Amino acid sequence: MAREEYFKWAESLLDPSKTFEKPEALADIKVVELCTLILGPSLPAYLSELGATVFKVELPGMGDTMRSLTPFAKFFNGAAMGWLKEARNKYHLAIDVRVEEGAELFRELVKRADVVVENLRAGTMDRWGIGYRQLRKINPGLIYIALNGFGQWGPYLERPSYDAIAQSESGMAWISGFPDQLPMKAGIWLADYYGGLVGAVGVLAALAYRDKTGKGQFIEYSQAENLMRAMDWTWLYQHFTGKMRERYGNRDVSICPADIVPDKDGTMVAIGAATDRQFQSLCQAMGKPELAQDPRFATHLERLKEENAVELLSIIRSWVAEKSYAEIDALAGKYGFGAHKVSDGKDHVEDEHLRARNFTYRVDDPIYGEFYEEGIAPKLSETPGRIKWAGKPVGFDNEYVLKRFLGLKTKKIKYLKEKNVIGKWVDVPPGRKPPEGWDGKSGVLLA
Repeated sequence: MAREEYFKWAESLLDPSKTFEKPEALADIKVVELCTLILGPSLPAYLSELGATVFKVELPGMGDTMRSLTPFAKFFNGAAMGWLKEARNKYHLAIDVRVEEGAELFRELVKRADVVVENLRAGTMDRWGIGYRQLRKINPGLIYIALNGFGQWGPYLERPSYDAIAQSESGMAWISGFPDQLPMKAGIWLADYYGGLVGAVGVLAALAYRDKTGKGQFIEYSQAENLMRAMDWTWLYQHFTGKMRERYGNRDVSICPADIVPDKDGTMVAIGAATDRQFQSLCQAMGKPELAQDPRFATHLERLKEENAVELLSIIRSWVAEKSYAEIDALAGKYGFGAHKVSDGKDHVEDEHLRARNFTYRVDDPIYGEFYEEGIAPKLSETPGRIKWAGKPVGFDNEYVLKRFLGLKTKKIKYLKEKNVIGKWVDVPPGRKPPEGWDGKSGVLLA
């Protein structure tokens, strides 16, 4: 099959315009989430993109702390910017699970569910009577995952954890940054999002086991340990050499050349050539084919030796500094080495490649209006993921879920409201209620 024919076949098979015509992979899976901030909520968000029905349970009024996390206190139509993404595709309930009637509503949801996700302090759910030890009695097939910074037992059990804490505890911050500067954490909540993703893998594995045996199980997850798992060769290097891994800036000490350097206009450009063939191509593009024959650079292992790597990277940096990114990009396409500028958000929104693949995803939300979000990364040909709606105000779906999924009557729901067992949003602080000008109907689901 010719390459062009293959490309057309792949594009047709994964055609984004046909997404909503196809079924969803996890359409029969129900998830109950009692989480806050990012680590916990990101896990069911990934599952919801693939079709799982997610019931997000919050305490009435203030709801999830994530509703206040927004850059420089900037809100979009009254919603925190990160919130709209991490609460996408979820049904929103506000139940006070700390009182018995609220806990009973939670149990009724769990009876009908496949998965429970929580990231509270270890033992909190158990103390409220809705932990795994209690819930497995009413739903033996339940998969229950508890995520937090340091796990469910051990000396650090009571320590609070946030993304920066996990990046520090894992050692990731220590190896990030430049040699002559302080350790640096990643610019995103990496421990949270990566944690939610790996947690979702654990849930899917448990679902596969349940399909074979009918048995549910408890999953325990440590945020810091998960980042340590991603630390490639760091531990082995320490073990075999007795030396700590240090900071090397943008340089990759396992691949050479691999670096991020400025072009003549100050645009930062990543250059990479992991194989000997790619390196030879880079040398051709640089007009220095003789470098590929130099014994110091002829093989990858020779290029990795410290003195050789320093010399080679200096040559490449000087070459990049005399070119524009457009010139480098054209040469990379012609000769076949890796090169790309360091992109920003504006680049992504305008990127024709991302738009063509529907990764620059336009959401037309009935409550918050139109905006762009990052789309779905794994593109499944038969059961593609999708964004159906953004995050919602506190308790927005109370009536719909309680009627549609639990079968409660209007009179019972009114009673629960009056008893403050269920509730909705508060006006202050922002991020809890619908946007100004909301008509009171848009986005409301009818049972």
